[in-house]
Amino acid sequence: MKLHQATAEIFVWDQRPLAEAISRTTHLAVCAHQDDIEILAAHGILECFHHPGRAFSGVVVTDGAGSARDYEYADYTDEQMKAVRRIEQKKAAFVGEFSSQFLLDHPSKLVKDAKETVVVDELARIIEATRPQVLYTHNLTDKHDTHVGVVLRTIAALRKLPREARPERVIGCEVWRDLDWVPDQLKVVMDVTRHENLQAALLGVFDSQIAGGKRYDLAALGRRKAHSTFSESHGVDKAQGLIYGVDLRPLVDDESLAPLAYVDRLLAAFREEVSARIGKLG
Repeated sequence: MKLHQATAEIFVWDQRPLAEAISRTTHLAVCAHQDDIEILAAHGILECFHHPGRAFSGVVVTDGAGSARDYEYADYTDEQMKAVRRIEQKKAAFVGEFSSQFLLDHPSKLVKDAKETVVVDELARIIEATRPQVLYTHNLTDKHDTHVGVVLRTIAALRKLPREARPERVIGCEVWRDLDWVPDQLKVVMDVTRHENLQAALLGVFDSQIAGGKRYDLAALGRRKAHSTFSESHGVDKAQGLIYGVDLRPLVDDESLAPLAYVDRLLAAFREEVSARIGKLG
């Protein structure tokens, strides 16, 4: 598979033939940055870990040049940071035993430019080659511009594909803004109770982010624990970790449905739930 950027690559940790590594994929994550996969798509990683017949692959769209940095990484140039983050992502792919790890190496400005078709075309080729049953990506209410850019390009890529090549499930997951506000009947609730050690290890390899000033490891694992406790007010915890998502398949099936109209449906449902409760009790 030929990728657009000269610096892009596909990493296969166990050195199996590339065609096999790509084609055996059942669960795919399409994310903006190095470490986003491990935050939003932990469910897919666990679903495939040591499970015969399932294989997880990841796609990191951007080069990671603009990440925050401090302490020993404070003086790193963008080029140095890109190199470090690429190594860290490969470490995570090794730890999680991903079938394949795509590193597309696009600058963020390209992803955020709605007029550019390079990213959309490349994602369409990758999704058609991997043919995942489940695709995880960012959600449209995320507050990071590049994350929203990636999910919009992913939706556009899915719409380019013939219907038989589209995943059965497309889930928009939380990173920069969680999804606990979404009414329960519209949430995709993903149990990530198992392998807490693996989840911690996957997040822990991103030293440039964690030691560099952002405790994504504690924050992501803490949010999963908080969701498991606060998901239900009148019952004991049924899971030790939960990740929330929303079903993006309606945007893939109905090409006339605008992303903003889809978000408006979620917001209207949230408003209706809050209004009904206040009306009942007030």
